[in-house]
Amino acid sequence: MTANVDPARSRQMSLVRSTGTKPEMAVRRLAHALGYRFRLHRKDLPGKPDLVFSRRQAVIFVHGCFWHGHGCKRGARMPKKNREYWSAKIARNVERDAESVAAIEADGWRVLVIWECEMKDADRLARRLADFLGKHAS
Repeated sequence: MTANVDPARSRQMSLVRSTGTKPEMAVRRLAHALGYRFRLHRKDLPGKPDLVFSRRQAVIFVHGCFWHGHGCKRGARMPKKNREYWSAKIARNVERDAESVAAIEADGWRVLVIWECEMKDADRLARRLADFLGKHAS
């Protein structure tokens, strides 16, 4: 499958981060500014949520629109080369995300998914976070 890997493409892809992304850092700063404390990327939870609020039984995933197949303009983009590979990869990501969310919810956790494209409106995002985190699991 990787027989003809373009070295320049390989280098570019190696720079893509899975943690500490700009959208994730923005959500972390915002949650902290709102007074919420959290843990990061707990490996014992399905999908290793980006932010974990244990006392609130709540987790937040911060997803990049392209990588996680969001329906927005950015998420609908598809590379011109090797489309079959990319569509299959993104479909696997979407499937894995759904499985992770279902498994976490089955364990009694509340889940919020924040998309990269939702970062543009900080006030709306702050209200969404406060609404989600203000609710305690009963």
